[in-house]
Amino acid sequence: MNQKKLGFGLMRLPMLSENEVDIEAVSAMVDEFLDKGFTYFDTAWMYCNFKSEEATKEALVKRHPRDSYTLATKLHAGFLQNKEDRDKIFNEQLRKTGVEYFDYYLLHDVGEDHYKIYQELDCFQWLQDKKAQGLVRKIGFSYHDNAELLDKVLTEHPEMEFVQLQINYLDWDSVGVQSRKCYEVALKHGVPVIVMEPVKGGTLAKVPSTAEDLFKEYHPEMSVPSWAIRFAASLDNVFMVLSGMSNMEQLKDNISYMENLVPLNEEELQLIQKAVEIINSNIAVPCTGCSYCVDGCPMKINIPQCFSLFNADKQEVKEKGWTPQGEYYDRMTQTRGKASDCIACGQCEGICPQHLPIINHLKDVAEYFGK
Repeated sequence: MNQKKLGFGLMRLPMLSENEVDIEAVSAMVDEFLDKGFTYFDTAWMYCNFKSEEATKEALVKRHPRDSYTLATKLHAGFLQNKEDRDKIFNEQLRKTGVEYFDYYLLHDVGEDHYKIYQELDCFQWLQDKKAQGLVRKIGFSYHDNAELLDKVLTEHPEMEFVQLQINYLDWDSVGVQSRKCYEVALKHGVPVIVMEPVKGGTLAKVPSTAEDLFKEYHPEMSVPSWAIRFAASLDNVFMVLSGMSNMEQLKDNISYMENLVPLNEEELQLIQKAVEIINSNIAVPCTGCSYCVDGCPMKINIPQCFSLFNADKQEVKEKGWTPQGEYYDRMTQTRGKASDCIACGQCEGICPQHLPIINHLKDVAEYFGK
């Protein structure tokens, strides 16, 4: 795994219409990417309205030697009804991409709900069989849930060779997303990490002007997103950072600082921490995550996690489209109470050191994630 650390995420490709990828534009981006010594491409069954894998074939596979790139794709639990569907989808993915094997293959979006499906349909063993048959080189999974469950998955499946995690400097200490905690679990198990959402779908490309000024004063020539991608790439045990690049400008910017990556120094990490404080100063619910309110809640609502996910989702840029926080919320509420379960007993407000109107905030969360 000594390839360069920037991966081309084929999730937000330039589109000519809702169902048509701009193959000409993607081909030019692919050529530039490979020309600069980068090799890792990441697609999935449903990306770009199910057109990403076919676009990969046209822009990459048909035009470049197989040994010049590494390709990753994924199997998503949402499309599995039975064991037969596993091969049906996998074989279709081979056809759509035009390759004879995948370098990396992932069980997509593991969390409380999907983990049950993958277990019931024996997908972990199925994945090992695919590797034994030479159809997959490396096996792993992408993950959106809490650190405790990740520890369980990696303990039960030591055969997994890598894990793909949502890691960025805004989610690093998030109570809801738990980037740092999940990263530390992977580290504990000695499992290499691929980073997804390093720029949080564009959110960390458009930070408040005061945060941008901090970055520009220190590195006038470097873009705002570069701070986010370098943050992820500087972490030990991270071997790939995916960036969902939508145009040549984004690709060239990413290449400019990832071609010869210089890890963040202590001063830069401190600036990032200041930027996080600036971004979080405008959050919807100023909860500090102390969790004093949790133990006494008769409805077993994880109040700080509700607020953390609510805040994180409100910070997302509107043009991003799908955001993962709703999924984290749904998974959390499979084992804990929902915000809408609140009976307004007031125990939480009585113990909150910030004196927050928790009951009203929970109503906001319930309405927001109940849509």
